[in-house]
Amino acid sequence: MPRFPGPGGFDMQKLMKEAQRLQNEMAKVQEELALREVEGTAGGGVVKAVVTCGLELKAIEIDREIVDPEDVEMLQDLIVAAVNAAMAKARETAEQEMAKVTGMPGMPFKM
Repeated sequence: MPRFPGPGGFDMQKLMKEAQRLQNEMAKVQEELALREVEGTAGGGVVKAVVTCGLELKAIEIDREIVDPEDVEMLQDLIVAAVNAAMAKARETAEQEMAKVTGMPGMPFKM
């Protein structure tokens, strides 16, 4: 049976198959990103945060020498900075990996 393009000359069946393939590839990349870990640091590396590219915080490492009971606020600021750096790196990595699948760089990505 001959196939005729749908309205506008599009082969709807081919388009649907391509959309399904793209959806499957994106799901696979999302699964991989949920496991991939990146790190962010602050204070010259005295505080390190490890997160997945699925934006799950996995670990915080703090150099003992930076812990000062008289300056808890500085330690809190370093932790926040390290976590934010790790999250930014995770988002950037996720966007780059999804752009490889979609062919659309700079598109925001959410897990």
